[in-house]
Amino acid sequence: MSEQVRNWAGNIVFNARMLRRPGSVSEVQEIVAGGGPIHVLGSGHSFNRMADTDGTLISLADLPRVTEISADHKSVRVDGGIRYGELAAYLYAHGLALHNTASLPHISVAGAIATATHGSGMTHGNLATVVSSIEFVDGSGKLVTLSRGDADFNGAVVHLGALGVITALTLDVVPTFDIRQYVFDNVPRASLDDHLYDMLGDGYSVSLFTNWTSRDISHAWLKRTEPMGDEWYGGRLADGPRHPVPGMPAMNSTEQGGVPGPWHTRLPHFRMEFTPSSGEELQSEYHVGREDGLAAIDAVASIRERVAPVLQVCEVRTIKADDLWLSPNYHRDSLALHFTWIADADAVTPVVAEIEQRLAPLAPRPHVGKVFTMTPETIREGWERFGDFQELVRKYDPAGTFRNDWLNTILG
Repeated sequence: MSEQVRNWAGNIVFNARMLRRPGSVSEVQEIVAGGGPIHVLGSGHSFNRMADTDGTLISLADLPRVTEISADHKSVRVDGGIRYGELAAYLYAHGLALHNTASLPHISVAGAIATATHGSGMTHGNLATVVSSIEFVDGSGKLVTLSRGDADFNGAVVHLGALGVITALTLDVVPTFDIRQYVFDNVPRASLDDHLYDMLGDGYSVSLFTNWTSRDISHAWLKRTEPMGDEWYGGRLADGPRHPVPGMPAMNSTEQGGVPGPWHTRLPHFRMEFTPSSGEELQSEYHVGREDGLAAIDAVASIRERVAPVLQVCEVRTIKADDLWLSPNYHRDSLALHFTWIADADAVTPVVAEIEQRLAPLAPRPHVGKVFTMTPETIREGWERFGDFQELVRKYDPAGTFRNDWLNTILG
């Protein structure tokens, strides 16, 4: 392949022999019908080889944009290549909104849903939970549509790229709304011990950040519809804008200080027009049952002298339970610990393994698009419907057209 393709973080160089950019669904079908191995790139915001292939890599960025709002204004149908920033601007212009967003708007809608990417909020499911219909080209080149209520639907939404090429999705939407964003500095650890779940529920979306150099929370980000004062659980209102990653320019972050603004300009942490997060990084994330949240925080705190030297920042968020088979939140209200590491795999990997060991008694589920060391057997044991998902893969891709080494390892 003359064009070298890397993932967003730059830590993975894809092995594909060819990169194709189909301009239509029929062209996608032709490519797939020609045989594999094939895999879809998405926006490249994965930190392992789940999107790699030694065959043909497909980018859906050149598919014609589709943004079809239903007659009742309760859903929108979009193409498989659209990104959240594009979709959000379109919905806002039409008086509509998504229920939640991820931290950054730069990622593709289809890719985020395939891995159950999420925002935060005690009453909000991950981004895949608003999917009401999924359209994909299966391993034979056939176009398949599954809708909420169909037998295979709950297994197909969070699919890890194993079922086919997502060409369109229909998403639930709500009326547009304004929201405020506040940041509070230096929240003492004692507040978490006494009030963790009150804190995490004190807003539409709440994120707690720490770099584990101390036991305290370095800053808390709250997205709220109501105004707030200048103190929150012992933390003080920030005296200016903040960036989640220490040392990064705050101008890259969405507006703070309690100034009300449209949902899509406050729910993400990062502005669409700037490079998200820090760029030079690796990421890991683990979900535990919400009731085990404090125990998970204690587990990481017990080795913070190992974690802090290779960490840029750790974010704590909450996600509502759902019925999607491979969602980290399947049948479990969850607390997620997200780690943004330095870009040094040799230094980071043993720390990741140690965190997994400490969290093991809490049955953590990893975000599979990020860095982890858990064995495939452990991952499969974490989802009671994993065997059913393996059957779905055999049904929609019996020849293994979309398989790669990563999927072969995970699926068995």
